[in-house]
Order: sequence, then structure tokens, then C-alpha cells
Amino acid sequence: MDNKLMLMIPGPTPIPEQVLLAMAKHPMGHRSGEFSAIMAEVTENLKWLHQTQNDVLILASSGTGAMEAGIINFLSQGDKVLVGNNGKFGERWGKVARAFGLDTQEITAEWGKPLNPDDFKAALEADTEKQIKAVIITHSETSTGVLNDLETINSYVKAHGALIIVDAVTSLGACSVPVDEWGLDVVASGSQKGYMIPPGLAFVSVSAKAWQAYETATLPKFYLDLGPYRKNAAKNTTPFTPPINLFFALQAALQMMKKEGLEAIFARHDRQKRATRDAMKALNLPLYGGDDCASPAITAVMPQGVDAEKIRSVMKKQFDIALAGGQDHLKGQIFRVGHLGFVCDRDILTAVAALEATLAHLGYGDFTPGAGVAAAGKTLLA
Repeated sequence: MDNKLMLMIPGPTPIPEQVLLAMAKHPMGHRSGEFSAIMAEVTENLKWLHQTQNDVLILASSGTGAMEAGIINFLSQGDKVLVGNNGKFGERWGKVARAFGLDTQEITAEWGKPLNPDDFKAALEADTEKQIKAVIITHSETSTGVLNDLETINSYVKAHGALIIVDAVTSLGACSVPVDEWGLDVVASGSQKGYMIPPGLAFVSVSAKAWQAYETATLPKFYLDLGPYRKNAAKNTTPFTPPINLFFALQAALQMMKKEGLEAIFARHDRQKRATRDAMKALNLPLYGGDDCASPAITAVMPQGVDAEKIRSVMKKQFDIALAGGQDHLKGQIFRVGHLGFVCDRDILTAVAALEATLAHLGYGDFTPGAGVAAAGKTLLA
């Protein structure tokens, strides 16, 4: 029979039934009063989620579109930027910056390791002429399951005076990203992660300082020009035709999130992160990345003595559980377990139990049957 697919990847993530039902409604006119009321509600709730009074603008794009918008709206060709690169997405933002003619300096760390805030401090303090205009950081590096120390890095950026542009695609909605408290200038995220809705919407939070930079920025832009989005958002509308049914989904998902509450959302993601990691340790499956920098959204595992792609294949074919693989040089070396968005404790136990069966099927014997489930259960019930 056709089983129900269980997504345990870092996006797209599972979608709640009420969100799916909301999307199934007949579309309405995007210039209607009814749509404006929805726009007003979701904008208010997006500010709640971002913990900000700044503008939070909605784009019809992926998270990459949001990050590109975050780069091109506030900078000019030749501007010097620092880009943190310790994974696939940090690498991507360096490519985007160079594509638009920015003078790009990368601060790197080995994949699986966090960026060193002291490297940013040194580079920023050495810039006595204040030539660095922006620092571009991935908060949760999806490719490796590493959470970078955004708060500390941002403190050095603030001391310097540059803008900070943040990829929060897999951290927004999974852990606290207090935009106003930290003074974050540009924060980008995408709908198919912690927001619990399908791909297709992206969000950009913009500070007053960033809007000042917008006035003198000269990089070319049209569809991703955030100025018209800001003007239209003030009137609870959009500059271009939006994916209306995704707004229905966003409305329902944000209502669910508000009902759960920010602290409960963050605690759930942290609990499931720890349960997943404890299960992998109990199964003697080495983790890719340390506990001190573990993302609440995803856990990367580098198995020894059993092929990562075979694990993914059996999990999908036998149990209809999708795990993510490694990217670039990590392809075939790691598998990644997503635990963000509409994921409950039962899902963690189910995935761990299926993983145990898969390991036994593949002849991996370096674990005690039931050890992973027991470890996860102990953490979830603590």
C-alpha cells in the first residue's frame, strides 16, 4: 500500500492538517479587503515570531531569494563584506556576494565546526577605516547541523558599525532569534522550515539602520527591491501577485505557533535535538559536529561501518521515512535528521526505532537493540 511519507529532513518539513486545509480554500482577490485583513494579521504575527518592531517583509521566493534580497538592497558594487563560510550555505552567500561585484572576504571554518567569533573580531578591529560595510552570517548551517554563535559575532559587528545580514532559514522558529534585543539588521528565512508550510514564501526583517543603507545602495534590483514591499506592506498589500493560498497557510501556521508560545516552541526543538543526539550516541553512530554547537533544527550523523546512503535508502523504501544526505564532499559520508517545524516527540521515537531496524538489516552490530529508543525516550520524558 501507499504509506504516509514521514519527512525527517531540514525542509520541506511536515505540514499540520489545519494548514493543509487552509491552503485548500478557494483563492480570493489579492487586492480585496479580505486579503488585506489576512496580510495585516500575518505581518503582526511575523513580528511576534521575529521578536521585533522592524519591518518583516514577505516575498514569493525561497530562502535563497530572501538572502539575495538582503544583500542587494543595502549594498553597492565594490563594497567590502565579510562572509562566514563553514558549510554549503555560507559558501553560497559568498558566491552571491561575488556575483554582484562585492569585495568579498570569507572567514572560514572546517565543515562541522562553528565559525570562530574571534576571527570576526580581529577582521573588524583591523578595519580602522571602516571599509567593511556588512557581515553575512548563516546562523544554523543546514548542511552540517552546526549553530554559529550569532550573538557574539553580532556584538563585534555592532562595535564596528557594519550591517549584519543573517541567514536564519533553519533557525527562525526553531530557536530564539531576538531581532530587536540583538540589534540584527537583516534577517532572512523561508516558509518550508520552522514555519510549517510548503516552500514558496520567504521573509526579510529589516532594521532602521538597514533602511538608511538602502537609500544609498546602488546594486540593480527590481522584483526583489524591498522598497516597494515596504510601501505596500504599510497598506496591507503586496507589490506583485502573491501566492494567495500560501498566505492562508501562513495565517494558520502562525496562529498555531502563537497558541504554543515562543518559549514552548524553542524548548520543544531543544528537547528533540537532545533526544536525537542521545539516541545516535547510544547506537554508537558518531555525530558530525559537537554538542556545544548543535543546531536545534537538524542533526548530522557520520556512521562508521555502515553506508550512510544505504541507511537512507532502507529508511525510505521500508519505512517511508525521508532522511537528508550529505552535500558536496560529504555526500555519502553523512545522513541528516531534521527535527524542526511540525515534528512531535513521537516522530523522534518512530524515526529512531526505524533506524535501529535499518541498522540491524544492514548488518551493523555495534549497538544494543533498543538502546537508541531508550536513550531518546529518557531525554524526551526527563
